[in-house]
Amino acid sequence: MSKNYEVDNIDLKILEILMQDSKKPFTEVAKKVNVSQGTVHVRMNKMEEAEIVEKNTLKINYAKLGYDITAFIGIYLEKSALYDQVLMKLKEIPEITNIHYTTGNYSMFIKIHCKDTNHLKIVLHDKMQQVEGIDRTETMISLEESLDRSLKLC
Repeated sequence: MSKNYEVDNIDLKILEILMQDSKKPFTEVAKKVNVSQGTVHVRMNKMEEAEIVEKNTLKINYAKLGYDITAFIGIYLEKSALYDQVLMKLKEIPEITNIHYTTGNYSMFIKIHCKDTNHLKIVLHDKMQQVEGIDRTETMISLEESLDRSLKLC
């Protein structure tokens, strides 16, 4: 399958429905889009092959599992050329859930989840700041996530 799959309005409607509830059965999606269940299945397979749909995941409420701190950390690298080396080391830290290579003040911007402030301190001091290539970090603790949504496609 070509990675140059042409997305049409039916695909966008299918994606919009599944972004709201990825567990919704294809039969229900098909009814809402006025196509057959087979059409939804085939189109989803084509979009996966074209890497438009990358993966299905669960959205976890980390606070309910005892991870009460969500923080964003801006990372200043000693040199931009160290990005790949630092990235490999940061991927080994399980508390890190997102890593972005950015423009602006920071070279990298990450999201982490920790159980409490002591756990956050351990991750910052004993794990992150020991990574060769990181010059310094700036930490912002999230007080509340007020919005987390998918982009509206239709």
